[in-house]
Amino acid sequence: MKQKFRGSIKERIKLTYKKSVMENQGASVVITHHILDGKQSQYEKWLDEIIPVTRHSEGFIDLQIIRPIPDLTFVYTVIIRFDTINHLKSWMESDNRKKLIEKANPLFRKNDHYQIRSGLDFLFTTENEGNKVPVRWKQFLATWSAIYPLSVLIPALIIPFLRFLHIPANHYSDGFINSGIIVFLMVFAVMPNYTRLIKKWLYK
Repeated sequence: MKQKFRGSIKERIKLTYKKSVMENQGASVVITHHILDGKQSQYEKWLDEIIPVTRHSEGFIDLQIIRPIPDLTFVYTVIIRFDTINHLKSWMESDNRKKLIEKANPLFRKNDHYQIRSGLDFLFTTENEGNKVPVRWKQFLATWSAIYPLSVLIPALIIPFLRFLHIPANHYSDGFINSGIIVFLMVFAVMPNYTRLIKKWLYK
């Protein structure tokens, strides 16, 4: 079971982005930190220090932190989004970040690691394929074939459940909840497994 959870975290880590993007698409980076045993509390304090600095960087949009499963994994994944690739690179290569990374180095099992990628390419990045990305038409077919059954199934399950909880019917709130669940499942559950299943065709 421990290995299973570690595999799940690895799939999240592979939500990576790299290279140039259209500036109006924005840019994102996924940073992975492997933390030494007993150092997580110190790392959390370090996060409290670096996050405000990151938020005040030019072009910052948002970030999220995927924390390790207690007593099972030790990898933190930090996903940061900026409005342009130039602003993102400016932050990643800034003196402020370099100094903070140097401060946290004693907490790491491995060096600070990050990759930058654009669009939906992160959905198709697997550990075995490295940075290889499928051609766009295959990405389109794979995403479409995965999202269609979810778009049918999730509303059929969620809408009755919302009504059971006496949450009033509302086109916008229902759509917001359904789409959030679908995207979550696509990113964290469906695509990591689906791309492994069809990888021979996908990367051919």
